[in-house]
Amino acid sequence: MTEIAVVAILVAKPGTEAQLRQALEGIVAPTRKEPGVVQYDLHYDLREPRRFVFFERWESEAALAAHGQSAHIAAYRQASAEWIEQTEMRVLAKII
Repeated sequence: MTEIAVVAILVAKPGTEAQLRQALEGIVAPTRKEPGVVQYDLHYDLREPRRFVFFERWESEAALAAHGQSAHIAAYRQASAEWIEQTEMRVLAKII
C-alpha cells in the first residue's frame, strides 16, 4: 500500500461559517477512529475565515474511499450542503 495525502478545501457561504465549522469539527473525532487514517487535521484560513482546510494522510486510496462512504460523512454532507460555496480536494502522493 502507498500512503496518500489529501488537502481538502471548503469555503462557507457568507454568514454560514459557524454552522459549517461546527459540522466539520463534528466529523474529526469519528474520522480519526477509522481504519487507515494516519492524520486528519482541520484548519481555517487566517486571512479568509470562510475557508476551511483539512490536511489528511491515509494508508491507502482504499482507506480514503471507505472514509467517503462512512455514515458520519454521509450525515455531514446532507447537513452541510446548503452552507458550502466551493470545495476542492487534491489527492497526493509523496515524492520525497
